[in-house]
Amino acid sequence: MRSEMRPSPIRIVIAEDQALVLGALAALLGLEDDIAVVGTAGNGKDALALCRELRPDIVLTDVEMPQMTGLELAARLAADRLPCKVVIVTTFARGGYLRRALDAGVRGYLLKDAPAETLAAAIRQVAGGAKAIAPELALESWNAGQDPLSERERQVLRLAGEGKTSGEIAKLVHLSEGTVRNYLSEAISKLQASNRIEAYRLARNAGWL
Repeated sequence: MRSEMRPSPIRIVIAEDQALVLGALAALLGLEDDIAVVGTAGNGKDALALCRELRPDIVLTDVEMPQMTGLELAARLAADRLPCKVVIVTTFARGGYLRRALDAGVRGYLLKDAPAETLAAAIRQVAGGAKAIAPELALESWNAGQDPLSERERQVLRLAGEGKTSGEIAKLVHLSEGTVRNYLSEAISKLQASNRIEAYRLARNAGWL
């Protein structure tokens, strides 16, 4: 009697900069018969390289990571037309993040305190072509204001919030120092902040960074 062929497992790459969380996610998902963790990365750039090499079905990623955020990773995967779908798992219930995630083509968005079975079910939903958004996050997104920042303003403001000077930012993003100051000034004005640090705080709390 011929045995039935089992379907191929859902292949996943996990991107998470906290080693304990990364290990826990990999261990929990590894217990699922129909899910296979094929790679892990501690930052967005390494995750992008793994996705290009391994071509997983799903990329499970945090939002805030070094070198490349989860949202930037999603945008790069879409630009590269890689077939993997993105599921965000984060501690940040910020409507601005969810709006930007959906704009970047993210298919799933969950909080890290969700039960393991909820995460596994969301991965199956996304692998099957559906979306999986935590209901409380969808409500937060509905109530969130419109993101006023351009991508370049977001980039320089994030670096300013890390304590970098205009000159240091200019070198990192390959712009003149004057242009960086202009972008920061625009961001401060749009957010009605008194300085770059307050602007960074306001934008980060809203999920716009």
